[in-house]
Amino acid sequence: MAEELNGLVIPQHVALILDGNGRWAKKRGLPRTAGHKKGCEAVENIVEVAARMGIRYLTVYGFSTENWKRPEEEVSTLMQLFRFYAKRLQKIAMANNVRVRMIGERSRFAPDLQKAIEGLETSTKDNTGLTFVIAVNYGGRDEITRAVRRMTQDAKNGIIEPSDITEETVASYLDTAGMPDPDLMIRTSGELRLSNYLLWQLAYAEFYVTDCLWPDFDREELENAIRAFNRRDRRFGGIKTNG
Repeated sequence: MAEELNGLVIPQHVALILDGNGRWAKKRGLPRTAGHKKGCEAVENIVEVAARMGIRYLTVYGFSTENWKRPEEEVSTLMQLFRFYAKRLQKIAMANNVRVRMIGERSRFAPDLQKAIEGLETSTKDNTGLTFVIAVNYGGRDEITRAVRRMTQDAKNGIIEPSDITEETVASYLDTAGMPDPDLMIRTSGELRLSNYLLWQLAYAEFYVTDCLWPDFDREELENAIRAFNRRDRRFGGIKTNG
């Protein structure tokens, strides 16, 4: 059951760019890996908070296609964190009736990590609460490119006619097929860029940027974002939250 938040309209789909793990660690004289670990703990907490609030979809940018360019040691540490938190996330998901879904090109991950991702999706597929979407090895341009390839092949095979392609057709070939577009996109650490994230899906989303570094992001920060969302004047998509 959704919690009452003083009459606020709860966005159906919230997208998050989790930024600031490294800076959080640096401020404390800790290695970047400590920041990533704390960031994972923040994700766990926000999944539970969002589920209780009644948010239907929560999408987080876990690992981008560009993140492979980071130092090898850091990438290796991130992969180990994914393995560890995949097990923890399964318990959290089952305890909170959360369905887990991954988007992105997962074939680059090690076989055991791919298996862990599949296990998370399979074990939680019948849950009916929040859908928690993790973008891993994900990039907006890569997603659209892969979608165009599949559409082109289907057109070549006579499955679809190019003249019949609509926005809905394109959306059905994206990784997020079957999900509503985000109503609200939150980015932490004060950065003002999309970073190749959900380029198609965020076309009409409200943006909220906070200086809070991701490891410090909590329920209060999420409520602040939702309050800001409620102050926006949205006259499309069946939502009007002001005036």
